[in-house]
Formats: sequence, structure tokens, C-alpha cells
Amino acid sequence: MRILISNDDGYFAPGLQALAEAMGDVGDVTVVAPERDRSGASNSLTLDRPLSLRRASSGFHYVNGTPSDCVHLAVTGMLDALPDMVVSGINHGANMGDDTIYSGTVAAATEGYLLGVPAMAFSLASHTADDFSAAAHVATKLAQQFKARPFNAPVLLNVNIPARPLDAIKGMRVTRLGRRHKAEPVIRMKSPRNETLYWIGPAGAAQDAGEGTDFHAVEEGYVSITPLQIDLTHGAQLIDVKEWLR
Repeated sequence: MRILISNDDGYFAPGLQALAEAMGDVGDVTVVAPERDRSGASNSLTLDRPLSLRRASSGFHYVNGTPSDCVHLAVTGMLDALPDMVVSGINHGANMGDDTIYSGTVAAATEGYLLGVPAMAFSLASHTADDFSAAAHVATKLAQQFKARPFNAPVLLNVNIPARPLDAIKGMRVTRLGRRHKAEPVIRMKSPRNETLYWIGPAGAAQDAGEGTDFHAVEEGYVSITPLQIDLTHGAQLIDVKEWLR
């Protein structure tokens, strides 16, 4: 099985290294990742300049662009054959609820999905934990499951792993995305030249985090697996908008 791996934390990230090593037990791995941290890049593509593709001493390839750039470049130009799976991560921090809209980790997997390749995004639900071994084990198990029982159509799975030792993870749950409160206000500061600068504020607390959501599963010690789709059409409002236009 041919596996393409990317992330949004950059080609030097320990989570990427852990994922690449784990996937090596499942199939033939190619890594194409951003040259620097591109967290929050979402599904953006670089269209105003050419991209460069380089190879690091680790054997990983890196691109001076976004996570979506990396997967798009690899699938449509670099690789001789279409990968059987695109895997993204392991992100340093959760990507649950509204976070999936902004996440470069999820975006890398989404780009594979849009190009017709089954994809999974993996995130470790902690910004401080530095042990990716349990998350890598989960990723391996799910990749092996896909290898043994592939889906009949492209699938996009968003996987969040609690920051616990492997023997403390209770199992896996199929979930829906929760929702957050609105983000905290921007943070103002002054530059040495007395210019006002702004940092985007932190994400809000979980609002919809009840049973069945990704937030709830991870909080309870379970791996959260959420199947995603790309159709943004608000079907319930089609009639409302038609009536509004009369």
C-alpha cells in the first residue's frame, strides 16, 4: 500500500516523525510536508508564486507552501502513482469541533480526499504532551484496518487521540463534531516603534460537547473518529432563500 504523509507543523515536527515510522509498518511511505509551521492555514493553495520541492537528510520532502500545497503537488505532479491513502499529522494539539475549519492538518487530508484518495487526519489532544507513541499506535491500527477493509468510496476521517498512555485509552468512538463558543478577543500589544499589534485570541471553550461529540469522547479517554464531508450546501435553507427572493 502506498501512503502519502503530510502535516501542518512542518517537516521537522516530532509528530510527523512518529507517524512516518508507524506507517512504515503498513506500507510504502512518502512524506511531503511544509518547510515551516503552517498551523491554521486551512485549505489554502499558493497561487501567486511557484513552489519548490526539496528533500531533507531525513528523507522527507518539504515544500515552501501550505499543507494543501504539499498534498496537491505530490498527488498531481510528484508521485508516479496515486497513493492508496493520505495520512496527516500527528498534530500537536486537538482538531475538534470548529477547529477543523482552520486546521492545516485536516486540510492536508481533505486535499487528498478531494483528489479522490481516502484520507485520515490524526491529532494528539494536547499542546504540551511530547509522547506521540500512543497516537502513532492508534494511527497504525486504523491504517491496518483500512488496508484489510478498504471503503468502497473515498473517505475523510478526523481522528483525535487523548494524551494518555496507550493502556489508559479506553477505546474508539465514532463521533460528530462539537461546537465551540466564539473565540476570545484579540490581544493588543505595542511594538518597539509604538505601533499597535494584534494577536488572534485563543479558541473559545467547548459549547456543544455532549455525548456523541468529539469533545466528549476525548474528555472521557476515547479516541474520537469523525467522518467528514465537503458539501457546504445548507439544504434546510434552500426553500427559505427561494422564498426570500420572491
